[in-house]
Amino acid sequence: MPTPSTHRPPAIGFVSLGCPKATVDSERILTQLRAEGYAISPTYAGADLVIVNTCGFIDAAVAESLDAIGEALAENGRVIVTGCLGARADLVRKAHPKVLAVTGPQALAEVMAAVHAQVPAPQDPFFSLVPPEGVKLTPRHYAYLKISEGCNHRCTFCIIPSLRGDLVSRPIGEVLDEAGRLVDAGVRELLIIAQDTSAYGLDLRYRTDIWRGQPLRTDIETLARRLGELQAWIRLHYIYPYPQVDRLIPLMAEGLILPYLDMPLQHASPAILKAMRRPAAAEQVLERLARWRALCPELVVRSTFILGFPGETKADFEFLLEFLRQARLDRVGAFAYSPVAGAAANALPDPLPETVREERLARFMAVQAEISRAKLAARVGQRLIVLVDEVQEGRLVARTYADAPEIDGKVIVPGAWELDPGDFIEVEITRSGSHDLLGVPVE
Repeated sequence: MPTPSTHRPPAIGFVSLGCPKATVDSERILTQLRAEGYAISPTYAGADLVIVNTCGFIDAAVAESLDAIGEALAENGRVIVTGCLGARADLVRKAHPKVLAVTGPQALAEVMAAVHAQVPAPQDPFFSLVPPEGVKLTPRHYAYLKISEGCNHRCTFCIIPSLRGDLVSRPIGEVLDEAGRLVDAGVRELLIIAQDTSAYGLDLRYRTDIWRGQPLRTDIETLARRLGELQAWIRLHYIYPYPQVDRLIPLMAEGLILPYLDMPLQHASPAILKAMRRPAAAEQVLERLARWRALCPELVVRSTFILGFPGETKADFEFLLEFLRQARLDRVGAFAYSPVAGAAANALPDPLPETVREERLARFMAVQAEISRAKLAARVGQRLIVLVDEVQEGRLVARTYADAPEIDGKVIVPGAWELDPGDFIEVEITRSGSHDLLGVPVE
């Protein structure tokens, strides 16, 4: 069993799983660890204990988290569990009774208390070792900025509210201060995230706060406008199709924020949306998409869908396919429905066999693949500003405004270039594929 050396600060290993919201939680824990003088170990062997930040959203994520805990126990032996799966402590302890402590998500104080109980902090922490922007798990040139916790929706397929609670918005001045520190530290793209980004401020009744002597209303439009004054790309994720979204499109048309809308629709059939307890109706979404595109022709829309939800008939599925053909979304992620322990959807009648769910997913993605290919082909000949993500031997890997990191496509620029990650360059698109683009720098 590892023990702290008297010649070095105690070291903590860290495993971070799950969505970008969980990534931000991990960054906060890591920042606090560094502020208190702990070292962060990149290996199990070099760690005095290991923290595993888990995901518990769907069964596959639960299995991955339990496997990660088991691996950390086997390789190190001293493990603290936190995150969404930690909210199901009985499940964690039944699978892995030797874990030292289990906490739920957003539990910085509880995690640090568990760390202190096992590995006391150094007596003289070096706060200067912590950068103003905190410790980040993303590359230096982009960062996730979480503006709220929790969610007020009760979608039948989701257990997030039981794990993370109801909506709690951060004060608008606090968010803007953090954004400023990130940009000052070299971040060139801020990815704005929450469980429900467009509901920002609802729990605070959109109160007016004073920030740097100015009154600011706590809502997503005001926040987006202020963030747009920074020298960085501002990308909005997890936007529910509320009416206030209409007020974001002019900001995109003005160039204040990226003309990119990540709007998880999940389905289009009225019957399935009702069973999911989801907002929106397909006809209204199509009308709004037309208005938005007329106002901001550069708009790129990304969405996610669930195929094979309990009770989904052939007619519901065909309705969804027709919606997809009419909506012509730029980027789409889709999943075959998977039961989640504790979700209300488990009690719905008429569950579909796995073979049917997977077959519908394949058909859905085949339709979207044709749309995506056509959308990308239309980019050939365009000149676009791209953000460099990687400098590899013989090529650059970059992204346009239409591509969020890790989930969307890339722009490959062949050749050797004296550039660094985080640089912006203009390229001309010369070729398109199913997901990615090729380009050359504009002289």
